[in-house]
Amino acid sequence: MQQNNNIMTIQFLGAAGEVTGSKHLITTDSGKKILLDCGMYQGKGMETDNDNRDLGFDPKEIDAVVLSHAHIDHSGLIPYLWRLGFRGDVVCTPATRDLCALMLMDTAFIQAQDIRWYNKKMDRLHKPKIDPLYDTNQAERCMKLFVTVDYGRKYRISDDVMLTFTNSGHMLGSAIVNLEIREGGEVKRIAYTGDIGREHSHILCPPQDFPQCDYLICESTYGNRLHDDAIVSEEQLLGVVEDTCVYKKGKLLIPSFSVGRTQEIVYVLNKLYNEGRLPHIKVYVDSPLSVNATHVFRMYTDALNEEVQDTMRFDDDPFGFNTLRYITDIRESKALNTSDEPAIVISASGMLEAGRIKHHVANHISDPACTILIVGYCTPTSLGARIQDPNLKWVSIFGFDHKIKAQVTKIEGFSGHGDYQEMINYFSRCQNVNAIRRTFIVHGESSAQEEYKDHLYEAGFRNIEIPQKGEKAVI
Repeated sequence: MQQNNNIMTIQFLGAAGEVTGSKHLITTDSGKKILLDCGMYQGKGMETDNDNRDLGFDPKEIDAVVLSHAHIDHSGLIPYLWRLGFRGDVVCTPATRDLCALMLMDTAFIQAQDIRWYNKKMDRLHKPKIDPLYDTNQAERCMKLFVTVDYGRKYRISDDVMLTFTNSGHMLGSAIVNLEIREGGEVKRIAYTGDIGREHSHILCPPQDFPQCDYLICESTYGNRLHDDAIVSEEQLLGVVEDTCVYKKGKLLIPSFSVGRTQEIVYVLNKLYNEGRLPHIKVYVDSPLSVNATHVFRMYTDALNEEVQDTMRFDDDPFGFNTLRYITDIRESKALNTSDEPAIVISASGMLEAGRIKHHVANHISDPACTILIVGYCTPTSLGARIQDPNLKWVSIFGFDHKIKAQVTKIEGFSGHGDYQEMINYFSRCQNVNAIRRTFIVHGESSAQEEYKDHLYEAGFRNIEIPQKGEKAVI
């Protein structure tokens, strides 16, 4: 039985001082427990296993999970909650629900593979084995808990808690979570950004204005950086394609998140193809999840930006063109590693921690004609981040050392996260910053958070806090 604590708290249980594992637990004065996101820790291989298993709360006591978007670092532990007894609602937008149905199943499958390999290693060392956090059956069954709410519609979570989603522009279905929580005779307004998108995206609508808040929980992934604009990133991509595939006759490998980033890259290549500027080379999207996610994007094209709508007036499929092929069969994927023809290969995962792209990189990283193009954020410990170190000469992949001869380059402009100026412009447009009582900075590396705090202060924000993992704030 829940007790009346007479105070409202927010406890920061993930994405505190790092960019993964988002979980923030609101406990109302009446004892209701609402979890904002339930993300999986990623980017450190099996090192994250203990962090993922230790939630910091009893899932059976959670009344509802409010999900900002489908990326696994925000949604990936929902089946684990279900396994441990959670039976409340998971509230999200319709597109988030459809993407989670694919992504949680895919994550369960990847876990099974990773843990099978890990347990073989433990067996040889005579050490204890472990079970996956959840299996495909649990990933499927937890989807029955999902309740969908469209942008802008008010949804009552309980007598004292009202929810509204606002489009955050980060990925298909992503949302700012706006909560109005009645406490005695007062209504406290909490806004949780999840992840904030770009003002100008290749395929997504810009972040939409959200209601005035009293308390802001804000991401800070790029709190210390500025991005190139969209046009610059398109030209940079074309330059890398020409240099790698035309002049060097090599392969261009693009590690890319299956949902969002892959569709954006494909859309830009489709645009270049329509303009007659894309070299006549084969392009492969080698990821079953990417294939399925692209079908979801095709279902929601009316939610994409005006540029996509204009393109569809003469091109009914903005995610397909004659030299593009989507691959699901593992044999076709392996064949790409033995082929010597120039090609672009887009494959998951974006941080090079798992998936087919890791095999492609292992097979080509010692080829000087190859380019590995990073198009998104990589946590510092991930393989995707480590190979960007210009002083690194050798790297271990699947237990084998490889000499780095391929060119490793990065284009910042494809990031799905707004930079610090874009985020501040967004807040300044729709919020009276003087009316925000407290701002909590989450979802960023410590250095980015500290610099972002300074930028926010210069923009007029006050009472800015950087909570540590497990810290509880009374509001």
